Amino acid sequence: MLLATVVWIAAGTFCSADELRVAVQKTGTFAWELAVIRAHDLDKQADLSVKVLELASPEAGKIALRAGNADIIVTDWLWVSRERALGAKLTFYPYSSALGAVMVSASSPIKVLADLKGRKLAVAGGPIDKSWLLLQARLKQEGIDLKSDATIAYGAPPLLTAKMLSGEMDATVNYWNFCASLEAKGFRRIAGIEDLLSKLGAKGRTAMLGYVFDEKWANANQDKVARFIAMARKAKEILATSDAEWEKIAPLTGAPDAATLHAYRDRYREGIPRRPVADEEADARILYRVLAESGGPELVGPAPELASGTFYHAIPGG
Repeated sequence: MLLATVVWIAAGTFCSADELRVAVQKTGTFAWELAVIRAHDLDKQADLSVKVLELASPEAGKIALRAGNADIIVTDWLWVSRERALGAKLTFYPYSSALGAVMVSASSPIKVLADLKGRKLAVAGGPIDKSWLLLQARLKQEGIDLKSDATIAYGAPPLLTAKMLSGEMDATVNYWNFCASLEAKGFRRIAGIEDLLSKLGAKGRTAMLGYVFDEKWANANQDKVARFIAMARKAKEILATSDAEWEKIAPLTGAPDAATLHAYRDRYREGIPRRPVADEEADARILYRVLAESGGPELVGPAPELASGTFYHAIPGG
């Protein structure tokens, strides 16, 4: 049962504040932000009592939200759009544009993406992973079909990282934090997935992950949602400007050394959204079509276009 995998932690103990329940993967970056929020009393300044539901996986967060056990989770707009198409009126506000990358060893002869042809490629997340589909779409523009022109091995991110370190694979497409870990060990980035987006029609770096909540609940709690977003922005700015703050949250990141922590810090900072929500939504619509063509109904469900209302716009300055 879901309840067996979660722990409620009160981030604030003041009774008069508005309660907000957030579901968080224990090892995820949202947990880092919440630690900063608590350390700087940003929740008290926002008059919010944040209750944290620690979860074992992102899928558990989706279950918690749909079951009414959490008010806010972090996930991608693809899932939100799919749920809306199926009748669940969820909505999304940008959280991070940090995406994965294509990584090779320092001595690898692979210099550009086209060099992946004929190589052994380790892919995290499975055949319908967003980064993998976007990479395939980009290389198809060059006449390369990686599914048939390379040897593909799917697996869990830690396992694929180990295979890269052992030299079993020529390259990997992995999640951003695992790529940062490889960078700290001297591996090279051939390309960040965010670098491919402009070639696929996007106008800028696009936030794939966002804060997700029920639209009806948000409409009834607009001020509370606005205070939460403002609080989260303050935490992001602290992490964007203070190196000392990263030393404080280092145990939460799991970084084994300073080089890895610095790589996490730099890539996290690059992923902080800075664009208006309207611009994010416009690019999401373009990338949705790319992903729908590559991933099909298994990825996006029955809708050929990003569902209307997927992005939440009722935030001052958003």
